[in-house]
Amino acid sequence: MSQSVDRALTLLDALGDAPLSLEQAASSLGVHKSTALRLLRTLEEHGFARRQPDLRYRIGGRVLSLAHRALEDFDVRQVAAPYLAALGARSGLTVRLAVLHDGEVLYLDEVAGPPGAEPSRIGRRAPVEGTAVGRVLLAGLSEGGDGGEEPELAAVRRRGWAAESCEHREPVTCVAAPVAGSGGRTVAACALSAPASEVPPAALARMVPELLCTAEAISLAYGGSPTPRWCENRCGARPAVPASRTVGRASAARRR
Repeated sequence: MSQSVDRALTLLDALGDAPLSLEQAASSLGVHKSTALRLLRTLEEHGFARRQPDLRYRIGGRVLSLAHRALEDFDVRQVAAPYLAALGARSGLTVRLAVLHDGEVLYLDEVAGPPGAEPSRIGRRAPVEGTAVGRVLLAGLSEGGDGGEEPELAAVRRRGWAAESCEHREPVTCVAAPVAGSGGRTVAACALSAPASEVPPAALARMVPELLCTAEAISLAYGGSPTPRWCENRCGARPAVPASRTVGRASAARRR
């Protein structure tokens, strides 16, 4: 089995360089054509290879999809870092960045609040149900649906943020907002949280404008195109692209 896996990965790497005929694939592995054909068909069945009209095989779309997801997951963490730090400094609360991975929430980064306030969640997973970040990420997936989505997710998408209060295993309050990538697609969620015993939901909700501003700034720095709604002057780490072009134009029109 390990030899088959090794051959398949070697073949996949070769396909990444250039399309291969069956004969070329067999030659690159040093195996009989029947063995190469079995490997190619297995890769094709899983979307990692595809056969062209000229009968040569090339890299499949599944590889590109996985690479894109991996790059988004980790690039967004690097891009978001200064914005998370700025929001943490302004709010004094815990700031987190999370993505959807294998049907669960995966926490990528965190700026801790007061010492001992909450345990770190970096690298930890959580269910999408019952968490603010999960609702934001699910609402992003359902965008553009046929109208049959859950009313709660539709409401999250309309207002642009979600909240939770002691719904998960840990007694915390949390608000989360989406980070957009190319085409406006939600690629991550930015969240503010605090122990429920110290910060009631109403107090945390007052930080939503700060959170939305930060999520928008991360989105623009990441190359996304969110709907500009919040004043860029709140952001301690401002993006190179103005975060509130629409607001700026409206203000200029009012001054005229």
